[in-house]
Amino acid sequence: MDKPEIRVIVVTFRSGEVIGTFLDSLTKSTTRPYEVVVVDNSPQVDVGTRAAGERPEVTLLRPGRNLGYGTAANRGAAGAGAPWLVVANADIAFGPGSLDELIAAADRWPGGGAFGPGITNPDGALYPSARDLPSLGRGIGHALFGWCWPTNPWTASYRRERGAPREMTAGWLSGSCQLLRREVFEGVGGFDESYFMFMEDVDLGRRIGLADRQLVYVPSAVVEHLGGHSTKRSSRKMVLAHHRSMIRYLWRQYDRPAQLPLRVALTVGLGARLLLTLAFARDSAGARATRSAELLTSARKPR
Repeated sequence: MDKPEIRVIVVTFRSGEVIGTFLDSLTKSTTRPYEVVVVDNSPQVDVGTRAAGERPEVTLLRPGRNLGYGTAANRGAAGAGAPWLVVANADIAFGPGSLDELIAAADRWPGGGAFGPGITNPDGALYPSARDLPSLGRGIGHALFGWCWPTNPWTASYRRERGAPREMTAGWLSGSCQLLRREVFEGVGGFDESYFMFMEDVDLGRRIGLADRQLVYVPSAVVEHLGGHSTKRSSRKMVLAHHRSMIRYLWRQYDRPAQLPLRVALTVGLGARLLLTLAFARDSAGARATRSAELLTSARKPR
């Protein structure tokens, strides 16, 4: 077997019914040699995940407890020798040639550290997977109006939903699927393991940017996100985890003593948002995807 050029790290949690589709689609996504590390956070291994671990390209790691997403991804990346890392959810189906297209984009962006594909949902929507880093203005507008007015200007700005999809830099990329230069990932210390789930991708994007490396959205590479498989069984817990992670992230961004009143106000506001989410929302994002995946057919690369 050729030496792997890509290590694919997939974090699973009772994902036996989708991991086979993930691995089958991966074979069509690249012509390069790759290896797969499955980090299974499940309390007990299921039949599908056990079968995945028997594939020759797959190494199955079982920590014996739920480490959370970022910590599990770090375990999967440890000891990698391949120059490229892919971190992905188990409920991803790669489009043909999608990983090769991401690596081709990396050649176009030598300063890039992370590269995110265009992500579609099963309902035909284009998931907003490349966003600006949260700011007070956009964040408050998104949180207040995203529920009832998902096309509001604050949400559209934050989620980069103006104009046709094109290859461009972003503040952060969705952790559901991204390609990373291994030396960049290792150089920033990987995912911050204090985040159990959610916001670890935002934090990683922030630190990659601080290291003077770009995060690049590549809509000409397409994957389908089959949709929150590992979180559906415990959605209430996931909503709570999401809001805890948002509070942690914001407290770290506004950590000066003089900003204590701001931190308190943000915590109260997010607490109210949490109650509304638990009562009314289908998920913790607060604003549904509003654009069609058909826009990806005209996605532009930089000249």
